[in-house]
Amino acid sequence: MPVRFGGKAASTRPPHDFEMKRTHHCNELRPAHVGQTVTLSGWVHSRRDLGGVIFIDIRDREGRTQTVFDPSDLPADLFARAEKLRSECVVSVTGKVRGRPDGTNNAKIATGEVEVAVTALEVLNMADVLPFPVDDPEVAAKVNEELRLKYRYLDLRRPEMARNLRLRSKAAIATRQFMDEQGFLEVETPILFKSTPEGAREFLVPNRREPGTFYALPQSPQQFKQILMVGGVERYYQLARCFRDEDQRADRQLEFTQVDIEMSFIEREDIYALIEGLLKRVWKATLNADVPIPFKRLRFEEALNRYGADKPETRFEMQLADFTGEFRSSAFKVFSGAVASGGVVKALNAKGLAGATQGQIETMTEYARSFGAKGLAYIKVENGEWKSPIVKFFNDAEKQALIAKLGIEEGDLILFAADQWLNACEILGKIRLYCAEVLQSQGKLTIDPNRFDFLWVVDFPLLSFDKEQNRWYSSHHPFTAPVAEDVPLLKTEPKKVRGQHYDVVVNGVELGGGSIRIHQPDVQKTIFEDVLQIPPEETKLRFGYMLEAFRHGAPPHGGIALGFDRLCAILSGTPSIRDVIAFPKTAKGVDLMTDAPAPASARQLRELHIKSSDGKS
Repeated sequence: MPVRFGGKAASTRPPHDFEMKRTHHCNELRPAHVGQTVTLSGWVHSRRDLGGVIFIDIRDREGRTQTVFDPSDLPADLFARAEKLRSECVVSVTGKVRGRPDGTNNAKIATGEVEVAVTALEVLNMADVLPFPVDDPEVAAKVNEELRLKYRYLDLRRPEMARNLRLRSKAAIATRQFMDEQGFLEVETPILFKSTPEGAREFLVPNRREPGTFYALPQSPQQFKQILMVGGVERYYQLARCFRDEDQRADRQLEFTQVDIEMSFIEREDIYALIEGLLKRVWKATLNADVPIPFKRLRFEEALNRYGADKPETRFEMQLADFTGEFRSSAFKVFSGAVASGGVVKALNAKGLAGATQGQIETMTEYARSFGAKGLAYIKVENGEWKSPIVKFFNDAEKQALIAKLGIEEGDLILFAADQWLNACEILGKIRLYCAEVLQSQGKLTIDPNRFDFLWVVDFPLLSFDKEQNRWYSSHHPFTAPVAEDVPLLKTEPKKVRGQHYDVVVNGVELGGGSIRIHQPDVQKTIFEDVLQIPPEETKLRFGYMLEAFRHGAPPHGGIALGFDRLCAILSGTPSIRDVIAFPKTAKGVDLMTDAPAPASARQLRELHIKSSDGKS
């Protein structure tokens, strides 16, 4: 029960009620408030005892204010209680605002010119000793993440986390306001869906009413939003909850949020303009940053050729160069052999990295091996020499070509990839990012964290080929429309068919992707059955209702989905989306605070007609 100290007896009020209703939040008081009597409520952020006078910083979600407990001005019982307060106790104080003594201002906080001389204290809740501190950002940042997630309610009190959640809320509000202004309707789509395996594994929910049947949690509202277009909604969006049972990474969670959008009677240019306007609004509302539009555009092939990735980080150079022609007849058989087998030879210049350690070279080599390469060829330019066992195989023309295209100078590290086109690009793309990290750590490369390079990646291939299964599969998803002039190639040269697919990228992170959809039932049926080789009966089982809907008048339509968690992580300047989600899962998909997932009881399993692998039913 909360107790008030200030000469009054302990309260007998209900524990949820307290007398000293706050008049200001803890980031509000300024010199203009000097002389006013105020009441603040919050958590004890820090406590200092200086010469018998106690200074307590009180914190709420807005900020913190210094309060002063002077024993010469207070009843003994009140001061004694203040002495017992520790970090994170919940209190309410009343007192008079005064300016801080000369030389004691704190420029690090907005209320640093004033303090509150306390006249009354109400302890709303005492706090146990914390498992980790929340008042020191440097110490808290070093706390093991699993401990932070186990005590997430404490972690959320840190100003950094409060800032992240505030940014997330502002981003959501800005999104809704902008979409409403553009004439979109926010429509909720079902969470309990049917299983349509495509890509990541799904979460299945057993149906108690019909044993042996299951719902699936949606990986995205894709099919529903296309049905909404058939239904005449024309402009739809929602901040949609989605679920994918996939391995966790810094930018992955089992459940996540996306800004889901679909529009009728549009072309790709309409999507580009809409999303550029939306992101411009969100960046302005959250960071007060002006995003220049329109965004730059890169074709998929160009992005791979120049940066080695379809989500290129363009805030630094270090671009790839092609040497397939120069090394076609090279005496170095690794290069000429790759070209002879239909591959390419590519290279990049990591300027200033000739002093790379053996460990760093081994890390780059492992990146190459992870793509199936046998190793990594490289040249170190040191003391006027090209140091590498492969240099002896190069003729003068090959060396001159390297110098001309890569601008080779003293101190450079030249890295090569000789493989099939996509593999060679991706190997060097991965190494390029690693080299940038190393150069940054050495102070040889500066990437402005407050710079945001937005771009569109366009003209993706509609299809990719799976050698193991000997069949084509959708590069994006099977509802993506082919570029109109490429439709005749679907059955004859599917490799050349471009999709009307587009990704929006910022600073090497894919914020979202979408496409113009197939709205003609005959084209969609061709994609399902003739190109993707989905049997007709399976097509009908999985997508029959969509094909039927399209036969009743489907308008041309397209859309996009933006990863809202990723977007908020970028706004917050954190590499992990766990830092912008209130209650995230660990890399193993576990909620450490609530111990979810947890076993079901035998009774629950019986009601669901399920028998577990350990024999329980």
